[in-house]
Amino acid sequence: MSSELLQALQDPQCYDHSVDGFALYETHISWVLLTGEYVYKIKKPVDFGFLNFSTLDRRKRFCEEEIRLNKRLASALYVDVVPVTGTPDAPRMGGEGEPFEYAIRMRQFDNTQMMDRLYEEGRLTEAHLDELAGQLADFHESLPSARGECGTPGAVRADAEQNFEQIRPLLDDQAQVEQLDRLSAWNDKAFKQLESHIARRYEEDHVRECHGDLHLANITLYNGQPTVFDCIEFSDGLRWIDTCNDLAFLLMDLEFRDAPQLANRVLNRYLQLSGDYDCLPLMDYYKAYRATVRAKIALFTRGNPGLSDDEKQALLEKYQAYINLAEQYAEQRNRYLLATTGLSGSGKSWVSQHLSQSLNLIWLRSDVERKRLFGLKPLDSSHAQPELNIYTSEASRETYQHLATLAENVLKAGYPVIVDSAALHQSERAQLVRVAAAQDLPYLLLNCQAPESELRQRLERRGKTEVDPSEADEAVMEKQQSAAESLSAEESDYSLDVDTTKSGIDTELADQVRERVAATPVPA
Repeated sequence: MSSELLQALQDPQCYDHSVDGFALYETHISWVLLTGEYVYKIKKPVDFGFLNFSTLDRRKRFCEEEIRLNKRLASALYVDVVPVTGTPDAPRMGGEGEPFEYAIRMRQFDNTQMMDRLYEEGRLTEAHLDELAGQLADFHESLPSARGECGTPGAVRADAEQNFEQIRPLLDDQAQVEQLDRLSAWNDKAFKQLESHIARRYEEDHVRECHGDLHLANITLYNGQPTVFDCIEFSDGLRWIDTCNDLAFLLMDLEFRDAPQLANRVLNRYLQLSGDYDCLPLMDYYKAYRATVRAKIALFTRGNPGLSDDEKQALLEKYQAYINLAEQYAEQRNRYLLATTGLSGSGKSWVSQHLSQSLNLIWLRSDVERKRLFGLKPLDSSHAQPELNIYTSEASRETYQHLATLAENVLKAGYPVIVDSAALHQSERAQLVRVAAAQDLPYLLLNCQAPESELRQRLERRGKTEVDPSEADEAVMEKQQSAAESLSAEESDYSLDVDTTKSGIDTELADQVRERVAATPVPA
């Protein structure tokens, strides 16, 4: 019936809208028919165990689920479920009569705007990823949570172990078997260390009805906006997951594409908007899981009949690349703490963002965290709620204590960190560096500087935009000048002066930080 139906549907008379032409694409679970204005997706009557579209009722239900779920992030693309009526040789999309099939109707979009293609062609911008990270933070926050078997420690462990069980019989090379065994052993050890954390996040409702398949090939620019589509509708277990697991797929995909700086930018923007720094201890575990799943799929695909030797070899190489990446996530990072100090407008946030991407740091921003303590979002204006008094001395003490606690947790989670704050008082700087000293880790102060005329110009420009969390103006900077405490002789021993007007300072500073951290003796 399928070939007859698909051929018959390539007739403009089947539709109640104009048709520009037809193009048919096939996946292992669907047929996708492009008509110009709309795309129609018909599910195949297959049963793979984890996915069952074998009956008409099931196909209808999963079509409806696909619409429901994808309208959350791609309401502009997903239209409705259309009954296919008539007969297979004389069908009608949406006509009267008893349906014999169902189709998902979507608005057709330009494939040249797919994010994987944008990246490959050098057209994917940081602005695209900033917008995407913001969408995901809002999306995850909006999702309902529910208690069930999905997302429990037992389910997480079973999913990970299944990967190794399914991959091992497909490997012939002894070196690959040994590598898989190493990864499996690390996974088992890591799970035991993280099990209580996974359980706590489950109890605290971080397991939500997520997207489940979040990578660049499932994201497009539609009307200029990043639009995430093709959510997993066929499996509760693959969709009801920790929000950290959802984000991990996107980060892993960027890192697989050799774009770690972009992955870091997405991660830091997501964390600053969501405040979910608690996810960091689990991030490498979930990224390794996601990379192992992709490696497994490459091997499964390699078993398809009709593939050439070159195609099989390419898939084996893809497997190896993914499994190598998974193993990289098992490696420990070099941990240390950087803390900025300087007047408003001295370039602390600019330096922090560039260093975070160059050195894969977690970027903690005092302007963001101060507002979070008072229930404000990063770009909210505190001036609209003066009763909050977010810039009092007490509020500042609370902010620095919060920053110190976050920095401590980030370091314990296995990441280096940069704390972006003015830290104009010795007590504030000491509070931050003690966090690293307490864990016997290196630390470094970055003393950001610029001429006063430049500070004033920067603050004036900043005041005309609405895209910076900082609310400091020239009056604030002048008060800071009179209150700032110079670095002590002891502090100078572990500080770097940073002229933020100097050309190429971002690259030069990253090299200096690497050298100083490597040469810094571990504090006693």
